[in-house]
Amino acid sequence: SRRRCCKMAAQDELNQLERVFMRLGLAETDEQLQSIISKFLPPVLLKLSSVQEGVRKKVMELLVHLNKRIKSRPKIQLPVETLLVQYQDPAAVSFVTNFTIIYIKMGYPRLPMEKQCELAPSLVTAMESKPQLQQDSLMQLLIPTLYHVKYPAEKAKGTSVFNLGEKPEIVQQLLDFMLDVLLMPYGFVLREPQSRPSQGQQQGVSGVGLAQPPPGMSSYAAKRVVGDNPWTAEQLEQCKLGILKFIQSEQIPENEAIVHLVVASSDTRHSVATAADMEVKSCLGIIDWNNHIIVNKLYKIYLGDIPLKTKEGAALKPELKREPVSTRVKLKILPHLLRSRQAAETFPASIQVVYDGLFGANTNAKLRGLSLQFVHHICSVCPDNKIKPLGPMLLNGLTKLINEYKEDPKTLSLAYSAVGKVSSRLPQLFTKDLALVQQFFEAMCKEGPDIRLSIQEALAMMVGAYCSLQGASLTLMEALVAAYLEKPEVQVRQVAVKFASTVFASDHIPSRYMLLLAAGDPREEVHGEAKRVLRALPNQTTEKESTPTILPPFPEMVHYIQDKASQRINSSAKYITGTRILPFNPATYAEIILYLRMCLAHSAGVVPTSRSFVDMQDQAPAIGCYVRNLASNTFISPSSSKNGETDPVQAYIDLLEQLLTTIGGLPVMYCLLEIVSVHPQKLAAQFTEKIDWIKIFMSTNKDEMRELAAQFYAVVLSTMSGNDFHLAVQNLIKCAKDSNPETQHGALLALGYMVGRYLNRKKKAGLNIQDMEELEAQEPLEDQLLQLTTEAITSFLDDASPSLALAACVAIGEMGRNGALPIANEGPGFTKLRLVGSLLGKLSSSKESNKMKERAVQTLGYLPIGDADFPYQKKLLQGLMDSVEAKQIELQFTVGEAITNAAIGTSSLAARDMWMVAEREYTPPDTIKVNDVVPWVLDEILKKYIVSPNPHHRQASSIWLLSLVRKLSQHKEIKSHLKEIQGAFISVLSENDELSQDVASKGLGLVYELGSEQDQQELVSLLVDTLMTGKRVKQSLSENTELFQGGSMGQTPDGQGLSTYKELCSLASDLNQPDLVYKFMNLANHHAMWNSRKGAAFGFNVIATKAEEQLAPYLSQLVPRLYRYQFDPNSGIRQAMTSIWNALVTDKSAIDKYFKEILHDLITNLTSNLWRVRESSCLGMSDLLRGRKVDDIIDRLAEIWETLFRVRDDIKESVRKAADQALKTLSKVCIQLCEPSNGAAGQRLVAVLLPCLLDIGIISPVAEVRSVSINTLVKISKNAGTLLKPHAAKLIPTLLESLSVLEPQVLNYLSLRATEQEKTAMDSARLSAAKSSPMMETINMCLQHTDISVLGDLVPKLCELLKSGVGLGTKGGCAHVVVFLTTKCPQDLSPFAGKLMSAVLSGLSDRNVTIRKAYAVAIGHLVRAARPSSTEKLFQKLNMWYLEKDEPVYQSACVLTVNAIGRHSPDIIKQHAVLSLPLAFLGMHEIPDEEKGETSDSDLWMEVWQENVPGSFGGIRLYMQELIAITQNALQSQSWKMKAQGAAAMASIAKQQTGSLVPPHLGMILNALLQGIAGRTWAGKEELLKAVASVVTACSAELQKSVPDQPSIDTIIQVMLKECHKENLRYKMVALKCIANILQETKEDFFQDLADILFPVIKKSTATGSSRKEDNEEEEEDAKEKELRMEYLLCAFDTLGKAWPRTPETQTRYRVELCHLMCERLKLSTWKVQLGVLQAMKTYFQGLLLLSQGNKDTSALSEILKDTFSALTFPLENKSYSSVRAEALSILELLFKKLEETNQWATLTSEKRDVILKALTSMESDNRPELKDRASDLKKCLASVP
Repeated sequence: SRRRCCKMAAQDELNQLERVFMRLGLAETDEQLQSIISKFLPPVLLKLSSVQEGVRKKVMELLVHLNKRIKSRPKIQLPVETLLVQYQDPAAVSFVTNFTIIYIKMGYPRLPMEKQCELAPSLVTAMESKPQLQQDSLMQLLIPTLYHVKYPAEKAKGTSVFNLGEKPEIVQQLLDFMLDVLLMPYGFVLREPQSRPSQGQQQGVSGVGLAQPPPGMSSYAAKRVVGDNPWTAEQLEQCKLGILKFIQSEQIPENEAIVHLVVASSDTRHSVATAADMEVKSCLGIIDWNNHIIVNKLYKIYLGDIPLKTKEGAALKPELKREPVSTRVKLKILPHLLRSRQAAETFPASIQVVYDGLFGANTNAKLRGLSLQFVHHICSVCPDNKIKPLGPMLLNGLTKLINEYKEDPKTLSLAYSAVGKVSSRLPQLFTKDLALVQQFFEAMCKEGPDIRLSIQEALAMMVGAYCSLQGASLTLMEALVAAYLEKPEVQVRQVAVKFASTVFASDHIPSRYMLLLAAGDPREEVHGEAKRVLRALPNQTTEKESTPTILPPFPEMVHYIQDKASQRINSSAKYITGTRILPFNPATYAEIILYLRMCLAHSAGVVPTSRSFVDMQDQAPAIGCYVRNLASNTFISPSSSKNGETDPVQAYIDLLEQLLTTIGGLPVMYCLLEIVSVHPQKLAAQFTEKIDWIKIFMSTNKDEMRELAAQFYAVVLSTMSGNDFHLAVQNLIKCAKDSNPETQHGALLALGYMVGRYLNRKKKAGLNIQDMEELEAQEPLEDQLLQLTTEAITSFLDDASPSLALAACVAIGEMGRNGALPIANEGPGFTKLRLVGSLLGKLSSSKESNKMKERAVQTLGYLPIGDADFPYQKKLLQGLMDSVEAKQIELQFTVGEAITNAAIGTSSLAARDMWMVAEREYTPPDTIKVNDVVPWVLDEILKKYIVSPNPHHRQASSIWLLSLVRKLSQHKEIKSHLKEIQGAFISVLSENDELSQDVASKGLGLVYELGSEQDQQELVSLLVDTLMTGKRVKQSLSENTELFQGGSMGQTPDGQGLSTYKELCSLASDLNQPDLVYKFMNLANHHAMWNSRKGAAFGFNVIATKAEEQLAPYLSQLVPRLYRYQFDPNSGIRQAMTSIWNALVTDKSAIDKYFKEILHDLITNLTSNLWRVRESSCLGMSDLLRGRKVDDIIDRLAEIWETLFRVRDDIKESVRKAADQALKTLSKVCIQLCEPSNGAAGQRLVAVLLPCLLDIGIISPVAEVRSVSINTLVKISKNAGTLLKPHAAKLIPTLLESLSVLEPQVLNYLSLRATEQEKTAMDSARLSAAKSSPMMETINMCLQHTDISVLGDLVPKLCELLKSGVGLGTKGGCAHVVVFLTTKCPQDLSPFAGKLMSAVLSGLSDRNVTIRKAYAVAIGHLVRAARPSSTEKLFQKLNMWYLEKDEPVYQSACVLTVNAIGRHSPDIIKQHAVLSLPLAFLGMHEIPDEEKGETSDSDLWMEVWQENVPGSFGGIRLYMQELIAITQNALQSQSWKMKAQGAAAMASIAKQQTGSLVPPHLGMILNALLQGIAGRTWAGKEELLKAVASVVTACSAELQKSVPDQPSIDTIIQVMLKECHKENLRYKMVALKCIANILQETKEDFFQDLADILFPVIKKSTATGSSRKEDNEEEEEDAKEKELRMEYLLCAFDTLGKAWPRTPETQTRYRVELCHLMCERLKLSTWKVQLGVLQAMKTYFQGLLLLSQGNKDTSALSEILKDTFSALTFPLENKSYSSVRAEALSILELLFKKLEETNQWATLTSEKRDVILKALTSMESDNRPELKDRASDLKKCLASVP
């Protein structure tokens, strides 16, 4: 039986299919076919799952037929929507789905575009868990639609068209497909390989034949994109644009989409490329280019699937193997790889990209360039462990490129510099390979200038790799460098110099020799570099190495040079000048000499210098020592000379002589003079024969040269004796009188130096009798010759030629220094007295040059040195002290020196032989006579000059005093007057010029050092006391006193005065080491004078170095103070302290080392009571905090913020600015540190920072503090991300409060003063401003990270704020937060929704409409998360509010809330429709009070009602009971307005349902209405009457039946009649109209009741109308009242007409009276009343029984007609109003018709006829044609009557 059942079922199915077939066959038009298909196609497809074979066959047959029909008719639509639903059915068999998708594919493209867009999301949904091929088909359909889909305007959260959030797999599928579409080139045709006919052979050859895909795609990808119907180029372009639009609008994460955008930006069509480019630019900043997923994607696209010899590589099917992308795409991808550190580290892809770019088949110059940039990038960012394996490959690639590629110089340049980069990262790769260096040098010689520059750069980087060469490699490198130093290309030589200087050690002689040759190069860049390296002093360390420079030993270097010189002089390298030949060019030669001098000094154990001859001369004694040693060694070992090695010193002299003879030059002359002077006995003798050669130099045109030559000449002379000597001296005297000034100058100097040397020896001999005899025997310079010489010299002292006078001055000085001048003390001729006078005279002369004055002072100082019995010592000193003039600071240093020399006389250090004896080694002979006047000098200075009223004297005397203390530190006079000297210096400390202060501070330091321990204590306390109390030495004023030095006016009195020293003093006191003040004074050396030669002579740098050592133990206390002082606003203090800082803090890491101490000091001093300290602390803080780590500052962070907040409101502006700067820096630092990448440290920082900003910063009364706090918060919230999560509960409420706090108060004020309309506009603007404010931005950031853990703490605070928050911004913000939370995490929020709802509800009654709206929207969203019971309570509450609270605020809250729920959560409205919709219906009928300016909310209510009911009629039907209940409640309300609203709603229900009201609803409605009517009248009650009337008129038939709970018509009429008696005239009129309509419909007879009411009214009006006499009263009657009366009258007639009954009794009783009343009114009234009367009359005649068949009472009719006709003439003759005439004609027509029907013409007397005829005749001239015609017809009718 079961089988039979199955068979029957199958047969049934076949029959059905047959019927479908039949219908298909019968379908003639497309429309018919379409309707059949849309109806039957889905069920037919379902039949494919039938178990019966026959059924399936039949279906297939049917489908084949269908396909043919459909394909030929492209316009036929298929039921795609239904098919999609069917396709997604999880229960469907795969057979069915396979066929379904065929029809979806066929039908979807046929749909209109809007429909396609609408179904697009369904296509995406349909993809879920379907086979790959079907997914491909669906995506193929979807892609063209994307261009047309309309996306929401703003990118709000959760406004996705496709809802991809929950479908990550589908998103991935879509993105893969989209990438293929973007890669697809325009116009691509898929050519299948021609292998089908002979498949067998083909497979044997090359596996499966695959189509060649486009670049970047696999053949499978190409196939699926091309699909069945390939797109045209234009369609493809649209598809690509659609994809971009989709990526933009669907919020695909940037990390997912960036690859697509990059590919699209390389598109060949401008529209696509531009759109993609814009999008790429907009997200450049957001994307983490180091994300390995992005990097790997970019690499995969770039390189395609390179078949790797791995399992994965082998497992990839050939059809899925992607090709590499085209060069165009590569050019777009590479710049992004250049942004990524990760890309550089990804091996092997990075190398593959490099090699592909450099040597790939499709590469071009641009790609090559980018690939080389990528190599640079790899070298820059790749860590050591990762770059090591890459190095050889990179180097091979680059060298290959350099060797093979010659086209584009730019590329080659990049390649060369890339090699340099590689070498700097991996020097070990290069060290062994000198061939590369040679290749590069060679290339430099050959390539063009651009490339040459890059090779130069590369070689410069490569140098480092060869620094450790040894053995053969080093020798090879030496040969290389030597060869390239001589190349013509300047860059080649430049690099060779670099190699020579870097690769070899500083004492490597051959390389030094190469550098010396380079120093003679004509090009500055070569010789400059060579000289820089050669002249690097041993105490300077070069940048790279910390090992000091060591110079080669002097003898070796000299021999090497000598060898080379002898080789070169015979080679082509020689240099010819005139007749002479030099081995080197002059520049090289000069450098060789200087370098040999440096080697000599270095070998002698002193630091070489070549800055000035004075400095060099200071080293001469040490060199002399070395030379003398060398000489003695040379004499001891004669073997050396046998070996051909000359004496190095002699070789050096030969070189000097050779150069001097040929070229000359001051340094050469100096070096020769020096070497001879240090050992004249041995070395000067060889020049006795060359005296004339030396004389040549004594008459050159250079002063300095002549001076050096003269000294040289004197040295040589001093070794001669006898006749030669005499001749030479006489010759000199003769030359002195020569006509050539240069010769004179040289001769004078030579004489001076010569006599000086003689006197010196004589003086020494005088001390030793034995020497004396020897001297006279050896050198008899007779007194006569001496006399002559002296006279010759002194005669030039006052010469007109300044240079000769100067020479004489120098010569006398030299003589005076060495011995007593051989002239008389006083008397006639040139005496010592005259000499002193002459020299002092030069000091005060304005004609003399500074140089002359300097020399004069020096000479004066020298005179008492050589002459122990000099008689004018004090005169000379007094003269020097009195010679002070303004602006002669330099000179005063010389004067100081001279005073010192002159004061101590013969014991002076100046008495020594400068060349032979060093200053520190000299002690005056014991037997010498002492002429010491130091006590007198000291007394003069201290008592007279230091306290002088003339500031120049004070300044000068401080310098002299310093000189005395420095030079005579061990003198007993100085030691015994330390206190007085200190007092003198202290008084100078407060001078107004910096130099005096500086001199004083240096002096104080010296004085302190000299004292014994007890002295030192006294000195310190004195100094500290003076500095701290500021007592100053009184200066006696006379009329000549100059109070201010020029230029010091306008400085503050203590300007740069004592403040610096006070600070230094307090610094020392704070360390409990007051004596350190001297060290500080020494280190605070910032006057330029100390850098000059004279300043440096005091040697304060040595003292400073000592001071540094002594201060080292106090560094931890000093560093913080000094650090702060470097930012002091007082420039003097700042400079001094910076000097001390630079001297003491040499360790770069000192700040890090003492960071905690510095920070503590700054924080403490931020609130110091001195503004200067506060300011410097702020600036210091700003500087200190830059680039700090979290751990450094976390402990003090809160304190720093709080303190800076306070200081930001400082009383002083500069402090405020500094605090602002500090805050900004602090903010930046904190923002950087708050990144999630900082992990726990970041978390701790956020925890510390937020309370600070929230509790203090944001609520600060200082605007700037608020501003910086908010900015910091906003940026932290962007940066910190998830770190904010634990703090969200605190952060969000605080920020919400700040929304109001930070709003300008003026807005509140304006809001209060504005009109309601302005206020609303303004408040909504304020709210939107608050929502777009930085605080809201931060709140939104925080809300991203909220979840259930945060909500627990957040919601109570939020509730609190919602209830009691102050300010529009805060409340609006809270509402926004609630909305955000409900959309973001509704599940998490649901436990808290009830609390939130009650909080929001309490705020709904806010006076401000903007806040009410915001809260309403919040509830609108919140109900989604709330429990149904809570929502129900909410609606009940709203119902209660609406019906019972009479305040507009509550009414408004209700409508806004319900409307918001309707908009945002329509499903909730539907769930609670029973409560919400009746309320909406009632609300729809709200009647605004116009007078109070109320606006209607009915539109909002209507929106809710219409959106949620199936048409208004159906809605009322559906919720009838609830609607009646709520309207009844409204009618019973205490509020009249609500009653009226209820009435209107009730009326609306009744009117809309009238046609279909049946019991029990009919009874319900009527009872409710009647119940409402009872009682007194109120505004709006009329609606109830109208409702009753409309219900009764519509349902009179139903009402005739007796139904329980349903009032009878009689009852209704009684109630209505009662209302007709009411006083209120308007209301009464409505009641009358309503009852009239009811009576007209129900035909009930209540005429008597109405007549009782209305007849008196008509009569009264007739009476008033007739008494025209009382005109005055009528005028007085109010016009409105009059109008109302007229309306009432019209109403009366209308009512009587409609209520005219059909009952004979009533008619008999009232017919005549009524007719009479009407006729009366027709005669008297205005046209309106006439019209009303005529209408009533018409109704009256229609119902008049006298005019019906079988009427007996003709007399009565006759009477009525008589009255009527006579009355009708009035309206008929009314010319003004055609409507009146027309109505009158209608009545005549009716009467004539009735009389005709009942045959009662007889009642019409001839008299009446005439009256009528007359009236009708008058109408023949009527201006309305139709009335005219009607009148004439009536006339004819009347005429035809018998």
